[in-house]
Amino acid sequence: MSEPTTPGRGLTRRRLFGVLGAGTAGVVAAGAIGRAAVDLGGRDEDTAAAGPAPTDAVPFTGAHQAGIVTPAQDRLHFVAFDVTTDRREDLVEVLQAWTAAARRMTAGQDAGPVGAVAGSPYAPPDDTGEALGLPPSGLTLTVGLGPTLFTTADGTDRFGLAARRPAPLVELPAFAGDQLDPARSGGDLCIQACANDPQVAVHAVRNLVRIGAGVVAVRWSQLGFGRTSSTTTGQPTPRNLFGFKDGTRNLKVEDPEALDRYVWVGEDDAAWLAGGTYLVARRIRMLIEPWDTAPLLEQEQIIGRAKGSGAALGRREEFDPVDFTAQVDGEFAIREDSHVFLAHPQNAGTAILRRGYSFVDGSDGLGRLDAGLFFIAFQRDPSTGFVQVQRNLRTDAMNEYVRHTSSAVFACPPGVRGDDDWWGRALFTG
Repeated sequence: MSEPTTPGRGLTRRRLFGVLGAGTAGVVAAGAIGRAAVDLGGRDEDTAAAGPAPTDAVPFTGAHQAGIVTPAQDRLHFVAFDVTTDRREDLVEVLQAWTAAARRMTAGQDAGPVGAVAGSPYAPPDDTGEALGLPPSGLTLTVGLGPTLFTTADGTDRFGLAARRPAPLVELPAFAGDQLDPARSGGDLCIQACANDPQVAVHAVRNLVRIGAGVVAVRWSQLGFGRTSSTTTGQPTPRNLFGFKDGTRNLKVEDPEALDRYVWVGEDDAAWLAGGTYLVARRIRMLIEPWDTAPLLEQEQIIGRAKGSGAALGRREEFDPVDFTAQVDGEFAIREDSHVFLAHPQNAGTAILRRGYSFVDGSDGLGRLDAGLFFIAFQRDPSTGFVQVQRNLRTDAMNEYVRHTSSAVFACPPGVRGDDDWWGRALFTG
């Protein structure tokens, strides 16, 4: 970690840049047996803004895929796939079948039209049944397409898509300190399942894996709990496993201009992707035990916020505008190597929509928790989104306590419009 700013030092060029943007939004860094969608009627606006209740269904169709600016749910099941066939028609059939199943499951129905128990006793059911009797639980399913779907690592164009690969869809560059496991990185396709009930999310992924058998195979997956960001102003800011409020200045659905600028792909990108976005996923292990031995003051200086209130250091309340000129005892309250300073949009030069989750995957065999943040971010262009932010964090004091162990990037097509639409249709038929 670099030394704190010394008393009386003038504003550096980096700090001056941050001061100019102080106060702007920031980033820290029989199908329906027993299940039915429930109308939102009777819920007041404040309650609805806080996110789907366990008995609510999130609309599946729309200009954008659900699960991006949808109020963040509490549970995640993320899975990346390898496509195991070279037949384009087989891949298209799976995407069409996935879309049909997702349309049903997000509405609170079984994955297939017959369901878990209404079919022949001598044939496998077209739903696995563990969600029988459960409400939709705000389930959203979001699909993404990886760079290797267009061109494999050895340059093979398996599906005739190479010429249609968007220019920004490239593997992420290496970052200082990366400890990536190739077996849990990358992927031809991904599915992000979010819900307020973990069984509903797992049920959805399980059935999509079942439907895709023989065409796709699971490459890696991650379960998550306890959202680590808010995507709407109606949601309180959650805490991450370091105990700090996370995502105070995250982009919000109530700011459509910012979303158009930083999240949604425009007409200047590939035409089939207009209205879509790019997803970056990073599994970030937090070194819990060393962090827990750090003094409170050091923790707060590393983050740049008070642990209790979530306020930026030198301020009183969580949502008070960040003031990089504020001083405490003759020193700048927010150090230049703090996470808040480096991740602020005016210092990072961009903004991203965060939608991450905490994880605890047991221990590492040495008695230490294998736990941390499964970071998910959506942006209009990864090179000017996550990559730009991550490069700015190279001097982040928090790097001493985190390790990036998994990495992937995907292009998320626009939303499904009509009954005959399906995920990725414009890519394959345009």
